[in-house]
Amino acid sequence: MTVPEPRGRAAGTDWFGTAAEALPDDADRGVLIGRIWDPRVDGPSPVTVRDGEVIDVSSRFATVRDICELPDPAATVAALDGRRVASFEDVLANTGAATRDRTRPWLLAPVDLQALKAAGVTFPVSMLERVIEERARGDLALAADLRGRMLADIGADLSSLAPGSAEAERLKGLLVAEGMWSQYLEVGIGPDAEIFTKGQVLSAVGTAVPVGVLAASSWNNPEPEVALIVQSSGRIIGATLGNDVNLRDVEGRSALLLPLAKDNNASCALGPLIRLFDDRFGLDRVREAEVGLTIRGADGFHLEAVSEMTRMSRDPAALVRQLVGPHHQYPDGAVLMLGTMFAPIEDRDRPGEGFTHNVDDVVRIGCPALGTLINRVRHAEECEPWQFGVRDLMGNLARRGLL
Repeated sequence: MTVPEPRGRAAGTDWFGTAAEALPDDADRGVLIGRIWDPRVDGPSPVTVRDGEVIDVSSRFATVRDICELPDPAATVAALDGRRVASFEDVLANTGAATRDRTRPWLLAPVDLQALKAAGVTFPVSMLERVIEERARGDLALAADLRGRMLADIGADLSSLAPGSAEAERLKGLLVAEGMWSQYLEVGIGPDAEIFTKGQVLSAVGTAVPVGVLAASSWNNPEPEVALIVQSSGRIIGATLGNDVNLRDVEGRSALLLPLAKDNNASCALGPLIRLFDDRFGLDRVREAEVGLTIRGADGFHLEAVSEMTRMSRDPAALVRQLVGPHHQYPDGAVLMLGTMFAPIEDRDRPGEGFTHNVDDVVRIGCPALGTLINRVRHAEECEPWQFGVRDLMGNLARRGLL
């Protein structure tokens, strides 16, 4: 699929889209939760969105984490009553407004105390691109040459290869013999997945706000992904959309620079809302999902791509088992981005240099069952600083009598 985009949207003041775009196609049949900043209490509140209205549920649950730890989050939220805040359309419009009215509520990322985690190299095509990044070390012209030679040597279709299998081990031996082995191939076809910390608790941004890339980066891209909401027990209870913004030149210089490539101001976008699992929407729908990506630049550049979840090399549930279990716990749960097959090789500025972001690019990541996450690219140094941490949240909830 591609993400539908009304003509002229990127250049207008309403680049962040409409309520109909932000919500799932079948929003009336889904159980949706999220967070708003509520000026009435000078802090964040969990909400549900029902019939186009934003309903405050903070009187029952102080955090989204508390909702997600319930035995049956979807059934509980579906039966909740609460204070009507505003229409979802109005809250979204105030979120993306160039001059936000800070006396009215706006959307936040839909998670709060959950750990922000991401899985990498879960699609064969992205695995090859990571190998190329590593070998090119930020040289875009060399990357183009390596891409052509690697595809000729080992082929582009590794989708049927099960990570950790005997076949994968044989391929590893072949690549070692050819001098082609890489740490990225290890996590792509080896037994252990790459799972890393994408950002710090409470640092994610939501829809209709900027995402950040470092000003010093000259080769970077969005990573459109489905993100799973995982309880502390390891049970998967919902999903949302994510943009795992990546600095390819930084990671290409050294994999040890992954934290610098991945965790910067406004570099983790999630939303617009969490869709809780129920009898209409569950993990099988995620496994079959298509995640569309549209990028439109102020310079007229336009790119469309799609990630088909059926082409993942690792099952989402298997990734969660590597995230949480007897070996590692997350008492407040976690959100896990599942990776992308988006391989940004289309030239933009100069032939042979592939794709990289420009400031003011509008990135739209959409899936019919989850809605559309829309962000505009800025330098991370110029995005709104992250200043509301765990201590601030606890103090705010205590003042409101919610702890």
